Amino acid sequence: MSKKDTPKLLSSGNPQIPKGHGDAPVQAYIAAMPGWKSDIGRRIDQIVEGVFPEVQKAVKWNTPLFGKEDGYFMGMYCYKKYVQLTFMRGTGLKPMPPVTSKVDGTRYYNIYEDDGLDEAQIEDWVKQAIKLPGEAL
Repeated sequence: MSKKDTPKLLSSGNPQIPKGHGDAPVQAYIAAMPGWKSDIGRRIDQIVEGVFPEVQKAVKWNTPLFGKEDGYFMGMYCYKKYVQLTFMRGTGLKPMPPVTSKVDGTRYYNIYEDDGLDEAQIEDWVKQAIKLPGEAL
């Protein structure tokens, strides 16, 4: 990918990716995540596919979304210092993801470079999230 073809990063540090449905726009987003965040994005995508092979993917509002027939259960967003996972029905997960939201029912999990990735916890949350109603976005 030439510099001209490289997606622009928004002021938040998030890649600016055209909206689209399917795996291709999500993979374009992951490839555009800067530095160490791309590896995190790739691993999150693998975890979701491993738990739920029939996952429906899309990019809307520069955000990869993971869903099922009744809506989305998780999103991912890239900030300058961390990658944020959004669980649309996060208050229904046990344990709840640690970061609160102004959006009713939503919870966040922030992953910083030196944190390491708690793959077992993310996998467990995804398993729980796919059993809850999806969010139509």
